[in-house]
Amino acid sequence: MKLTDRAAQHVKRFLQKQEEAEGLRVGVKPTGCSGYSYVVETADRINENDTVFESHGIKIIVADTSLPYLQGAEVDYIREGLNEGFRFNNPNVAETCGCGESFTIDQASTETN
Repeated sequence: MKLTDRAAQHVKRFLQKQEEAEGLRVGVKPTGCSGYSYVVETADRINENDTVFESHGIKIIVADTSLPYLQGAEVDYIREGLNEGFRFNNPNVAETCGCGESFTIDQASTETN
């Protein structure tokens, strides 16, 4: 897992306001019309079942249950008109839904990682 320069700048500004933050927690949860959606939030602790990556000096914390779905992913931060947010470039995604809020994972990639 890694952050683009733009995402790192955004996350650094945000984490500076969070006194207890250890880093950025990234995960997936079952939802939506395609199967999974991304979860991005601050992490105030690192758990035993977490894997920690570092990108641009920022800890990216991923629970072991989400790791197979996020292996090799890059997180960007995009502003398009009035909309802004994180965008994932995830090599494990097989398809996304029409609204772009959820995705399906290539099961072969989760079994080999």
